[in-house]
Amino acid sequence: MTFGTARPASSTAPVSSLPVRSLTEARAIGGEDPARIRATIARAPLFAALPISAIEDLTQRIVVKKVVVGAAIVTQDEPGDAMFVIMSGRVKVVMFGENGREVTLSILRNGESFGEMSLFDQGPRSAHCLAIEPTTLLVLSREDLMRHMQAHPRTSVNLLGEMARRLRRADETIAQLALCDVNERLIFRLVALGREEGASGPDGLVVRRRPTQQELANMIGSCRETISRAFNQLARDGLIIPRGRSQKGCLTRH
Repeated sequence: MTFGTARPASSTAPVSSLPVRSLTEARAIGGEDPARIRATIARAPLFAALPISAIEDLTQRIVVKKVVVGAAIVTQDEPGDAMFVIMSGRVKVVMFGENGREVTLSILRNGESFGEMSLFDQGPRSAHCLAIEPTTLLVLSREDLMRHMQAHPRTSVNLLGEMARRLRRADETIAQLALCDVNERLIFRLVALGREEGASGPDGLVVRRRPTQQELANMIGSCRETISRAFNQLARDGLIIPRGRSQKGCLTRH
């Protein structure tokens, strides 16, 4: 449905004959193209604008991990000893109440990182992180991150900036929960989804991947029945245009 808003590359040489650096890459990168690894690191907000030397240092430190749909990458309250950068796929950051109710804190995509907080305060993981697509991750241990930052302090500055952005988003979410009704929170969420992975169309902002009503409820702290009523009301008001049932939805221009 739509919404609108009114291997390393294979080599003929045996591994034992490769130079030491290639051996390191073969071990750490697990068959992935090193150039693709470097590109993922370079486009990650956490590592933006780092010099080539820093990118190379990170590339030699990371380990590649592949996870299947539904796999738990991180579990709330477990010790944290590594951070992750998404190379491909999507990851859902969630918390569960004692009654089993789920709250989705964020959906993370290519280039985005998670798991850093526990590396610095040495506290337990603050949420669950689940793969919602087949996902390939770059994994960096606490020890390797600390050694990297000692040699490349620019990464520390980037990390502070990323933490600040997350804090701002958390403040916005808290304000919406306290000050906005369900319809307003739903509109804010749909607009954010359209901006994150949608496109502009003639009718407005198109949400390419339409979440289910339960997923939307989990994102804005509501229940499916309430979201269903709010969704229908927004459609009647012409603020959203549902299109089909599969993938898309549109937020109209008003």
